[in-house]
Amino acid sequence: MMKLHKTVFKNYALVALLVALGIQGQAQTEPTRPVTIDSFDVVRDYKPLLADAVKIRRSPDMTNKRSYMPKLSYNNIADKKLDINTGLKELKIEETPFAAVREQHSNYVRAGVGNLGTFLGEAYFSYDEYEDMRVGGFVKHLNQKGSLEGQRFSKQEVGIFGRRIFPQFTIDGLIGYNRNGTNFYGVPFASDNNTPLNTNIAKQSFNDIYFSGELTSNNSADNEDALSYSAKIDAYSFGDDYDAKETSFGLSAYLNKRVRTFNIGANLSLDLNKVDGTNRVASDGVTKNSLAILNPYISFKGENYAITLGANMVPEFGDSTSFNIFPSAEIDFGLAPGYLHIFGGIDGGVKKASYRDFARANPYLGPGMHIQNMVERLHVYGGIKGNAGATFGYKAKAIYRKIEGLPLFVNNFDKPYLFDIVYDGNGDKAVKHIGVEGEINIRLSELVNLGGRLNVDQYTAAQETEVWHTPEIRLAANARFNISEKLYIDAEALFHGSSKAKVYDYNPITLKPEGAFMSKEVPSFFDLSAGAEYKATKQLGVFVRANNIFNKEYQTYMYYPKLGFNLLGGLNFSF
Repeated sequence: MMKLHKTVFKNYALVALLVALGIQGQAQTEPTRPVTIDSFDVVRDYKPLLADAVKIRRSPDMTNKRSYMPKLSYNNIADKKLDINTGLKELKIEETPFAAVREQHSNYVRAGVGNLGTFLGEAYFSYDEYEDMRVGGFVKHLNQKGSLEGQRFSKQEVGIFGRRIFPQFTIDGLIGYNRNGTNFYGVPFASDNNTPLNTNIAKQSFNDIYFSGELTSNNSADNEDALSYSAKIDAYSFGDDYDAKETSFGLSAYLNKRVRTFNIGANLSLDLNKVDGTNRVASDGVTKNSLAILNPYISFKGENYAITLGANMVPEFGDSTSFNIFPSAEIDFGLAPGYLHIFGGIDGGVKKASYRDFARANPYLGPGMHIQNMVERLHVYGGIKGNAGATFGYKAKAIYRKIEGLPLFVNNFDKPYLFDIVYDGNGDKAVKHIGVEGEINIRLSELVNLGGRLNVDQYTAAQETEVWHTPEIRLAANARFNISEKLYIDAEALFHGSSKAKVYDYNPITLKPEGAFMSKEVPSFFDLSAGAEYKATKQLGVFVRANNIFNKEYQTYMYYPKLGFNLLGGLNFSF
């Protein structure tokens, strides 16, 4: 009997030892985990964009209208989902898989050269040794020239920024200077198609000194009674080589009180604006077009819905005064939370006419411009949006607007290589705009990421014959291929549909316009660019980029062809 117990004990001991070794072996093996959005880091490499590239941009808005629940954003956390503010769930905490520590660099220097006299140089510096503080600066230079006389472009930027995080709030600041230089190289001809109208090509450059500072509260998403607030200062001085100059000073504030699913708050902004060099003779060419915006609101937010009700009150003051009140309402409902949401709303407002915004869109403006704020009497929108996990996101929206004072670029009557600004729509008859917007983001794998945006716009002009220099279709797409840890390739495609320009016939002897104006087509275009970067070492990389691969000297504004095929290559060093 004693021998039997010893034998049984030995067998149990052997089994226990084998089980323990198996568990230990399993603990030493990395478990296979599915790739989720919190298991990889996206490193955004800088892509040099040449100054002449035509892109769909959104200019900064000094009104600084904010959402009713601000959140801090952290640049090192990747989130490919579209902005859906309903149906948010607490993240599930999982064990962090073992990974080699990647050496991160906060500073880099880049330099490159290319055809068309292209030279690129830039540097970025940041000191972020402390978790609650970051300071840094940047400097950039880019120049190019084309085959036409005077077809030159240059761009310089320099700035200093900082951020300080306190327990209750965060302070951000940025001060900088931008310079953009070009020439009035437009090439219109008289009716004989041989006599040039622009015989004395003049230079043009824009100087922009700006400052931005913001204080924002820090609140936990779990705090059901949070009081959120923000205050911001924006100021800039923008001028050209002639008499045009814009000075702007903006103050904006935000306050929101949350009580569980109920929110009440307001957005407030004040924009003091003055433009010199306008066509206002009575005040020596000075136009004042200041405005204030007050947006009180209440909102209700549930697990699968969000409803916001409010109003936009906008007094305009300066050389002309007015007071407008617009409704503001929005609803977001999750039919399949996280996958399919429907949304819609109605609002209106006033957008400040800014010489800086106009010059950024079209740097070939002539002197004596007219300044008039745009009034959006009605804006109705609705659509769907959602995600399919972390690999697919989409958004589609339809809009209808009634606009007074829609700014349009038209060629100058006497000097067609210059542009004037005209405004279409008034209190008696407004411009009508019907549009469709679509956006999609796809992550096929860790190696392939695709994205695209489509805009289809149909305008019904009021007083003007056409909505000048405004294409009906705009399509932008991008792709990124991570071939390996050291090599990646990216590509961008841009398509603009045709638009209309207001032009005249010019006598080849007197160089004066003859007859009535004509509506001439600005042809559609397709622009493809691509680039690649290879990381030779942890700190040294080689890059190359090709723009306008099909070498089409297309136009976005009449008489101003863009640069043809241009290639840029160089080195970047991070430390």
